Amino acid sequence: VQLQASGGGLVQAGGSLRLSCAASGRTLSNYYMGWFRQAPGKEREFVAAINVGTSATYYADSVKGRFTVSADNAKSTVVLQMNSLEPEDTAVYYCAATERTRWGTIASVTFYNYWGQGTQVTVSS
Repeated sequence: VQLQASGGGLVQAGGSLRLSCAASGRTLSNYYMGWFRQAPGKEREFVAAINVGTSATYYADSVKGRFTVSADNAKSTVVLQMNSLEPEDTAVYYCAATERTRWGTIASVTFYNYWGQGTQVTVSS
């Protein structure tokens, strides 16, 4: 699966951004799709994920109530809507995918087999 993330940019605190992750024409209903982020000098951390087949969603505590993950299976695209952005959200954001049959922890980097390139999100105070 090839993934292409887009939509990053510079925004003021309190603003919104919409990230998209396009898969290479695959039927996303057979995958978990995740979003992770990595700030300078820090480890890559889980942000959100969706089981596209069931529409079940999962969020890190730090983004609950502010971020929303959704999938458009027809367009093979997953979207991360980010509202009420904070300077602490500044990072490179990555989308990832793994097969729904895979066992493991959804919030773990090692759960995902496929990764897109990152897109930079910068939130100014």
